[in-house]
Amino acid sequence: MGLFNNIFGQPDNQNSDSSQGVQPEQAACKTEQELLERYGAIAFDKQMDFGEVIGDNNWNVDIGQGIISFGEDLTFPMQILGTFSHSSQTWLWAWANTQSNLPENIIRQSLQLKKYGEENGIDLLSTDTFDFSTEELHLIGMTASGMFDASGYYIADYGQGAMVVTVKSDTINQARTSDHLRIFTAFPQLISQFEVNHKNTFKNYLVFKGYQVTENENSVEGTQNGNSVIGEFDDLSRLTNLKG
Repeated sequence: MGLFNNIFGQPDNQNSDSSQGVQPEQAACKTEQELLERYGAIAFDKQMDFGEVIGDNNWNVDIGQGIISFGEDLTFPMQILGTFSHSSQTWLWAWANTQSNLPENIIRQSLQLKKYGEENGIDLLSTDTFDFSTEELHLIGMTASGMFDASGYYIADYGQGAMVVTVKSDTINQARTSDHLRIFTAFPQLISQFEVNHKNTFKNYLVFKGYQVTENENSVEGTQNGNSVIGEFDDLSRLTNLKG
């Protein structure tokens, strides 16, 4: 279809690099689950703001310029992570998509994820293509969004498949909700949709949001600017109470 041709157009070297380094202060993740528990909550938090910014606008991409647009007024630099085929139910990393001749400057994050996977034994990141599902695309998006401090990720469905990209923009960042109360809505929604260790995920969430964190056997407390939030957990690390 025409849209597919537009997505994988001719390369252009004029593009700003929106990739950033992996968080250096943390020990490397060794499994897909660890990736989700580290980056899932902060990425989910950002998606709530990103969704408010782009609204219901239709999307369009320009591979040559390395941008994704939503309507006439919202244009952001992007990084392509990979594509998902609806017919074969398979994922293909952008770094492995040699047929599309994607310019390297818009697949740098996918290349960094490949390197991370090779160094830490995470097949999800280092295997070029594999069986997947549309629901699992969020794992890819959230991992990259959190790891590279993106403003958000987007799953661009073009009919025959879907492309996952990250975006970074001051416009989106300035719309971020730093309200302390965001935690009390975002975190319960995350753990209702994804199977994670609640306690580990909550602790990582608070760290990324800049809270001072105190961890006890069955609780995690975060404090920031006079505000506090306490998550209480059972012996299986499942959230039992969230208060502040």
